[in-house]
Amino acid sequence: MKIFKKISALLATLFLSLISKPVFAQGHELAINGADLSLWWVLPFVGLLLSIAVWPLANEEFWDHHFGKITAIWAVSLVLPLLIFTGFETTLYEILHVYLGEYIPFIVLLFALFVISGGIRITGSLRGTPAINTLMLIIGTLLSSWMGTTGAAMLMIRPMLRANEKRENKKHMVIFFIFLVCNVGGSLTPIGDPPLFLGFLHGIDFFWTTTHLFFEMFFVIVILIALYYGLDSYLFSKEDWSVDESEKEPLGIEGPFNFILLAGVVGFVIFSGVAEFGTVEIYHIPIPIQDIIRDLGLLVLSWISWHYTSLESRKANGFTWFPIKEVGYLFAGIFVTILTPISMLEAAQEGAGALAFIHDGLFNAAGKPIDAMFFWITGMLSAFLDNAPTYLIFFNAAGGHAQELMTTFADTLIAISSGAVFFGAITYIGNAPNFMVKSIAEEAGVDMPSFGGYMVWSVGILIPIYLLVTWIFL
Repeated sequence: MKIFKKISALLATLFLSLISKPVFAQGHELAINGADLSLWWVLPFVGLLLSIAVWPLANEEFWDHHFGKITAIWAVSLVLPLLIFTGFETTLYEILHVYLGEYIPFIVLLFALFVISGGIRITGSLRGTPAINTLMLIIGTLLSSWMGTTGAAMLMIRPMLRANEKRENKKHMVIFFIFLVCNVGGSLTPIGDPPLFLGFLHGIDFFWTTTHLFFEMFFVIVILIALYYGLDSYLFSKEDWSVDESEKEPLGIEGPFNFILLAGVVGFVIFSGVAEFGTVEIYHIPIPIQDIIRDLGLLVLSWISWHYTSLESRKANGFTWFPIKEVGYLFAGIFVTILTPISMLEAAQEGAGALAFIHDGLFNAAGKPIDAMFFWITGMLSAFLDNAPTYLIFFNAAGGHAQELMTTFADTLIAISSGAVFFGAITYIGNAPNFMVKSIAEEAGVDMPSFGGYMVWSVGILIPIYLLVTWIFL
């Protein structure tokens, strides 16, 4: 319950900020000018990325106990130079802007899906055969767009791990689970994946991606499912294990009322996209009132799930706070350290700054968008810069006008949306559920690959598929 008390204290502080009067200049005057930044300003983010990649491999126990401190050090290594070179007002504005506008809605949604889905326990005996494993992957993938990649991942990863606890080879299962359930499966709605949620908040219709990304998603899923079934069948044939028939239990579900709460999560997200109650201002940052209502509603649903779901059931489900804690800490640092790279990318939209070459690669000589380049550049940066803010950068680079992007430049928006979602599977930090699933799998005894080891799998499997997507659809 301590985590709920901490959140309550944070909300109380924010409320006090809401009713206080602004005292400085307008927000746009305080923002960092990315055109003035050199590539040195990217170093804190690169350092954090390398820490996530290397430190668990070099000393996993130290990392598990101190990753929060290491993340904070890299965040401070950006904040201090910002204070020196841009001043207190600009630094405060930029940090509040990214936390209030992006990080808090992002982590509240993840938190709600994590807590509520963690209250649903699939009981009974499952034997992790290739057919059963493939079926669970398909179910999780289909659920991802409608209960979020986080919700679907938290619901399905533990039953899949239990079904395969006696299997010798399990690493590949979790890797394909990350590909499908944590990423590609979330392509169809704003609930599915954080970048699409940001697009929804900026005017994209709720069901636009359902109709426009379906065939691309279906194409990728079919290939990945076929590859997984073939690999799992081969590895299964090399193993020798059996289930004690006397220990078999019928399948069932504990905590089914949590499905109603998940529907409530969907309802609050839709509500925040259609309601218009005006805004309140925190240090020149406009916060839509409907977004505040949404986030408070999600926290209430989380509390209901926690309070009314049996703790014994959660314990049997392997529920712990560590995965969301790890994601919360790491992404709190990531959202700070990407301030300067994101500002530089924003400047690049106008052909200015150290990253101007990126903008030059997105448009042809006539000024028309090159959809394949939008797909690949959005995608590759999403894999390392986190796919949600990266999506927003290229959404704005393509014009930033929702109605125009959904119609005249629909192919460009398809490229941006699919790139942000699909490439989130390339690294552990591309999408928040990736880290959660990795953490849960390691707690269950699965020897997950390092950051670089995972990329050997992801690049080797996904990049050829995405080249086919480019050739066929873009």
